[in-house]
Order: sequence, then C-alpha cells, then structure tokens
Amino acid sequence: MNLAVIPARGGSKRIPGKNIRDFLGRPAIAYSIAAAQESGVFDRIIVSTDSPEVTAVARELGAEVPFVRPAELSDDHTPTIPVIAHAIDWQESTGATVDFACCIYATAPFVQAADLRSGLERLRADPSLEFAFPITTFPFPIFRALSVEDGVVRMFYPEHVSTRSQDLPEAWHDAGQFYWGTANAWRTSRGIFTSRAAGIPLPRCRVQDLDTLEDWKRAELLFQLQQTSD
Repeated sequence: MNLAVIPARGGSKRIPGKNIRDFLGRPAIAYSIAAAQESGVFDRIIVSTDSPEVTAVARELGAEVPFVRPAELSDDHTPTIPVIAHAIDWQESTGATVDFACCIYATAPFVQAADLRSGLERLRADPSLEFAFPITTFPFPIFRALSVEDGVVRMFYPEHVSTRSQDLPEAWHDAGQFYWGTANAWRTSRGIFTSRAAGIPLPRCRVQDLDTLEDWKRAELLFQLQQTSD
C-alpha cells in the first residue's frame, strides 16, 4: 500500500498554530490534504499529530488521525524520518504492508497532486532509489554568497570574487513540500539527501518556505498571483 503521512504537531515557536493557521481562507494543512486526495495514489492519508486542535481540523478535511503522536516524537528537535517511520510501523501493526510512504508537510500550500504522482513514478521506475522529492534552483549563484558579521561583509567563496555569475554552476535546494520513500528506507536511512535520492524539478514560483510571518505573507501574495494568472 501507499501511505501519506502529514506531520503536524501542535507546538510551533515562530508561528504559533501554523499548521492550521488561516492561509487565504483555509487552514494551511488543507492544501496538503487536498493534494494528497486529488493525486489518487494513496490508500490512506494520515495526519501525525499530538494536538487535539489539529486532529479536529484534519478529520473535518477528510484525513485520518488514527493515533496520537508520542511525546518523544513531538518536540522542537524531532527530525522527520522517525516520525514517518513511526506512522509506517503503526500502519503495519494493523496488518497492512506499506510499500511506499510519502511525507507531505502540513504547511505546503504550493504542493500539487501531479508532483506527488511524479515522485511516486520516479521512485517506482528505479529500484535503486530510496527517496524522491521536489527540488528547485537558487535564484543566484551560491558561490557568490556573502556573510555579514557586525556589519562587515565577507564572501563564503572568495576564490570566485572575479568569476562571472554565468560561469558558476547552477545549485539546487530542497523544495520542502514532500518526500517519497520506500518503507524500508524510512526505517533504516540516516538521511534523505543521498546519492540514492532523485530530485523532481519545480519552478521557483511554486516554492516558498513558511518559517516566518514574512514567509507567510510572501507565500499568500505569490499564491494569489498564480491563481490570477491561471
């Protein structure tokens, strides 16, 4: 079976309640649940949470919340992999074998059903892969990046001070929307970003983290612009 797991704990320091915070008239988590439902590739869509408030919203939106996430997997420092592994183990304890599991972040309003399908197809097409996830390009060469300490500017890579930006290699980063993985990879892997992971390219206009209130406002403006242009 294919399992969707949406991690959505209740605590959030920078944006309180961000997983169910209003994003253009809907709880943020609604976009992730809707994309998973629309993709048509999941046998079950589970929200992993320790929050009664998130539980109520998720169920109203049509997702399942069949367990309460343990406290030891619900603090600020808990990584993604053990949360997904816990959900897989819970599912298999009911007698259903999980083949592939997809972690979909609760604050990913730009996630699309077609991208979820592409990630699964990529993983199925190559048995050597453990993970597949969306990536996008940095808007400026990372080799021209600067640090600022006490107002003083320094280059991270001073050897490229005279290199033209068009001559520097293109760099990519994780889009922070979802991660497909085999059940075994979620249980045993020490990391997602390895040579056994495939990237699903996305345009930069469909990628925006939601870590700060500034991020949130920018994402809403970008989302509205895309809806207008469609």
